[in-house]
Amino acid sequence: MTQPNTTSVLYNAECPVCNFEISHYAIYAAENDLPIRFDDLNSDALAQWNLTADQAARRLYVVHNGALASGIPAFIILWHQMPRYAWLARLVSLPVINKIAVLTYDKALAPLIYRWHLRRKSSQL
Repeated sequence: MTQPNTTSVLYNAECPVCNFEISHYAIYAAENDLPIRFDDLNSDALAQWNLTADQAARRLYVVHNGALASGIPAFIILWHQMPRYAWLARLVSLPVINKIAVLTYDKALAPLIYRWHLRRKSSQL
């Protein structure tokens, strides 16, 4: 999927929240020639991830040096790869902040964004 020392990000480009945030990171990575690839789960790239579209829509996924991470750990990996956001990775890695971030993402943000995604998809039918 990725070469050593590279990072790949799987996100939902059809989700306005996801697309806004990840597009920002993609522009930053391109401007700084960072070895980060951004894959839209709604493209052929999904087949390389060994995930279903539904799994991929539920949270952010990152592969770095061959290891798959999701949720807050995935964000931390991504932020570590971008000098501008390395401070955020260090901050969110602190034990108390990490626990709060993981709980907030896993129990509130990711499920809310996923339900919004399902509503958008059902209204398009």
